[in-house]
Amino acid sequence: MLEEFKKFALKGNVVDLAIGVIIGAAFSRIVDSLVSDIIMPFIGALGGVDYSNYFFGLNSAVTSPILSEARKQGAVLAYGNFVTVAINFIIIAFVLFMVVKGINKLQKKQPAKEEAPAAKPEDVVLLGEIRDLLKQKQA
Repeated sequence: MLEEFKKFALKGNVVDLAIGVIIGAAFSRIVDSLVSDIIMPFIGALGGVDYSNYFFGLNSAVTSPILSEARKQGAVLAYGNFVTVAINFIIIAFVLFMVVKGINKLQKKQPAKEEAPAAKPEDVVLLGEIRDLLKQKQA
């Protein structure tokens, strides 16, 4: 069983998938930073709003206008964070769409390699020559 797992774990597809997951996690952190540190402040400046502090207190004990403090006071519905995560998703989906589109464009530009016909075995070539000679004698 250990040998079978070793074969599975070392297959190219599994290793490629693991690398993709790691790069995806790192990319996700970059996009999170892009949204929270660059995009959301501009959106907040346009509307004078900080989306990260948009929430509803789910009980009367929540009185703080700051999300981190409100969470300490009780349950909150932090829909501002949801907006931020939704924007993250849209950005990631758009970037992945552009990557796939670029890859597809590169694949279309590369000329298809035409494979040379496989060499025929000697016995087939010899039989073809015999056939041709017989046709010549009959004609």
